Amino acid sequence: MAPIDSDDNTTAGEGEELRAGRRRAARYVVPVAVMGVAAATIGLVPALADSGDPDLPKVTAEQLIEKIAKSDVEQLSGTVRISTDLGLPDLGGLESGLMSGMSGGPGPGGDEDGSAADPSAKLTELVSGTHTLRVAADGPDRQKLSLLENAAEYSLIHDGKDVWGYDSESNEVYHATTSGSAEQPEKEVPATPKDFADQALKAVDGTTSVTVDGTAQVAGRDAYRLVIKPKQEGSTVGAISVAVDAETGMPLKFTLTPSSGGAAVVDAGFTKVSFAKPDASTFDFTPPKGAKVTEADEAPEHGRKAEGGLAEEMDGLKGTDGLKGTDGPKVIGEGWNSIATFDTGGQGLPTASAGGDLGGFLGSFGDQVKGDFGSGTVFKTRLVNALITDDGKVYAGAVTKDALVKAADAAQ
Repeated sequence: MAPIDSDDNTTAGEGEELRAGRRRAARYVVPVAVMGVAAATIGLVPALADSGDPDLPKVTAEQLIEKIAKSDVEQLSGTVRISTDLGLPDLGGLESGLMSGMSGGPGPGGDEDGSAADPSAKLTELVSGTHTLRVAADGPDRQKLSLLENAAEYSLIHDGKDVWGYDSESNEVYHATTSGSAEQPEKEVPATPKDFADQALKAVDGTTSVTVDGTAQVAGRDAYRLVIKPKQEGSTVGAISVAVDAETGMPLKFTLTPSSGGAAVVDAGFTKVSFAKPDASTFDFTPPKGAKVTEADEAPEHGRKAEGGLAEEMDGLKGTDGLKGTDGPKVIGEGWNSIATFDTGGQGLPTASAGGDLGGFLGSFGDQVKGDFGSGTVFKTRLVNALITDDGKVYAGAVTKDALVKAADAAQ
């Protein structure tokens, strides 16, 4: 694996230290949010624009990555503003229902068998629009995340062995327990700048350029700006920028801009942050009088457990476990141009001649393409694209439409 680019030349020994630093950065996950946050990606919020250009000592990319790896922040409280700009087609509200269904939850409004406080359903709201979150953490045993809405609030609290979800609008409570208070519940997907930065650092390899691009001020804190870019053409990722707190090494803001330009696809940033110990009462929770309480072990099959949850569901989706008769997925290409592909066994989109009204409906949201592989439909977002061929083969990745067609042609 080649060392990443930086402002200075990197020796072989420094490269080895950098790789060790990346491994530690991927392993040391600071518990800054509660498990179960079902946000896929975060969009640009203009109010979070960096201010100021503080004068800080110069550092290399290697030193900054090592600083992130050594960050030991376990106590904090603050506010995060997030929004989503995936460029999904407007399905008249159907997209939120599809996301809830994919997560296995009962949907935003709940149903007679599920709970509106189930985090796997409630937090799918973060896949669109603009949202404000309050977060607090006190070590691996106590975290709280609150999603603030116009006239309601949803809170997810981890306190020792207990995990509580509370939806004030429906007055419903979801309760689960972890295997032990010494273990932090497994979080399902990234939700904070730290989470996203850890994921990005895992992708750093010889196909990646990493540099330090000046300084910034985020939430009143002086920070360095780490910039990660794919060296290859064909990726939908343009650049990733991480604002790293100069004192603690904790990422304060994460921004992913697409290669197509325009607003960011992913941006998560603190507007306020404090590293003081939160008051113990922050993590206290007692179900309100009259609230409907659903226990995780008594929930229906589609309910989520405290551990694993949507993460396991998504792993199954990646592995196509839910597609009977399919071949296992394969990965072609490398680095940022990696493409996952699998064969559904001829289960392409229904055709109009076969009475496939659904196929025609879905096809209207995609681009029809042809190549040596035959013909198919490309479904696009601003980050992840997927090609479904008429004979049931699927190619998906954070790559352009042309890259998908090229991969399908090469597979013939």
